Parts: sequence; C-alpha cells; structure tokens
Amino acid sequence: MKSILLHVDHDAAFNARLQVALDMARATGAHITCLQAINYEIFAPGDFYGSAIAAAMPVIKESAEQLRAQIEARLAGEDVAWDWRFLYGMSINRLLEHSPLADVVIVGPADIGFDGHGPSSLVGDLVLRSPVPVLVVPGDAKGFDVTAPVMVAWNGSAEAAHALRAAVPLLAAAGKVWLVSIAEASDKKPRFDFPALEGAQYLSRHGIACEVVEVPRGEAKIGDTLFSAAQMRGCGLMVMGAYGHSRLAEMLLGGVTRQMLSEPQMPILLAH
Repeated sequence: MKSILLHVDHDAAFNARLQVALDMARATGAHITCLQAINYEIFAPGDFYGSAIAAAMPVIKESAEQLRAQIEARLAGEDVAWDWRFLYGMSINRLLEHSPLADVVIVGPADIGFDGHGPSSLVGDLVLRSPVPVLVVPGDAKGFDVTAPVMVAWNGSAEAAHALRAAVPLLAAAGKVWLVSIAEASDKKPRFDFPALEGAQYLSRHGIACEVVEVPRGEAKIGDTLFSAAQMRGCGLMVMGAYGHSRLAEMLLGGVTRQMLSEPQMPILLAH
C-alpha cells in the first residue's frame, strides 16, 4: 500500500483512522493524501432565499479550516509523506474521484453526525463504487501493526476473492494469515464458488502462507462469530468481501456486511 487516501472530517473516529494511516504509511513507505470535503448543499425547509445556508457557510468554513490547521500541525511532526486536498462538494463524490490512483481508502464506521450504531452509507457507496479496497477503522482503534495476524473471512464468493486479492500487500506483511469460513449446519450442497483451498493456493503464489480454518456456526450471529474468531487469534485486521447480496436486500433483511459495519470491533478491509 503506497498511496493512502484518508477521509478527513470532524467525526469521533477521525483520530483513530489518522493514527492507523500514519502507522501503515510508516511501515510501508506510503504517501497519505488527506481529503477534506466541505458541502454547502444543506437542505433547509422553507429557506427559499438561502439565508440559512448563507449564514452557515462562514461557520462551516472556519470550522473546517481550524481542523485542517490542527491536523497539518500534527502531520508536520510525523515522519511520513503527505499532502492535503481541500475541496468543495459531498465527501462521497470527492473520495470516489480521487480513489482510482489510491491503493486504499481509509474511512470511519459512521456517517458524519450519526456516530451511533448503524452502517454508514458513505462506506457502502465507497465499497460498491470505488475501484480500490476500503479500510473501515472503528473509533476505539489505537493504531495499526502491519505485522499482526490477519483474518480473511472466506465464504467462497467473488466478493471474498476480490477482497483477498486487494489485501495481498497487507497479507504479505502479516505475521500470520488465517482463512476462516463459517460452517453452516444446514448445508446440503457445496456453498463455495471458490473453495478455501483455492484462496490458499492464490496466496501461496504470492509467497504468503495461510492456515485454513472452518468455524462452527453456533447460535451467535455470523458477524459476532467472525469477530470472536479474529480476536481469539490475536488479529489486528479482518479482510472480507462486502455486499454479496444486493444492498437493498442487506438493508431490508439484514446481512453480515450490515451487521459488521454497524459495530466493527477492529479495522475491516472491504472490497466488493
């Protein structure tokens, strides 16, 4: 990972993802592009003449400039290469515009202004539309050790294969790689388009050894089972494919991606 695109905003998880970006950049010699987007397209019911927006603009801009000055002062004392993109418009649009020449996009787990539980629409849009993987960093993350064990959540889907391929640079640096799938008691036919063995063979061609594990489903939700499996193995990162079903189906019926993004318990690298 030589080019890191970092989403900058006032959300509660920003300091955590900044630290993760710094740790990753130091370990891999990467360059961090800090992208800060300011959106003035605020919908104010009844504000036909835009007076509320006009009044809010100076405050929004001043707050953004203060955040930029604060972060730039910190970055000036760090031993990493970085640059700053100060842009106008919606964050999702600006991140998508700059993602094609990034190796990874680092974002928080919640939409700005909604730091409670619930999956982020920004993350969902990025994962589905960005050509590069998205690293979601929870607000309680203390940093990122590239040599820590990594768990790949494997369900044999094309999405899982995409995530595995995108994670190769990080997997190569990890001290241990686990390829973990969940055994469903109700399985009566092969579930995998790509069996775990094929995933392991792919990694071996990149000089990466991994251990293939099947974990019993049990009574817990699949997301909780995966997090528990990762924590038991001391993993610092989870890699997984996202939105194997349509995003609408995930919203209406729930799904592993939705559950894990609602309450992430460690950094998660996602690809679709």
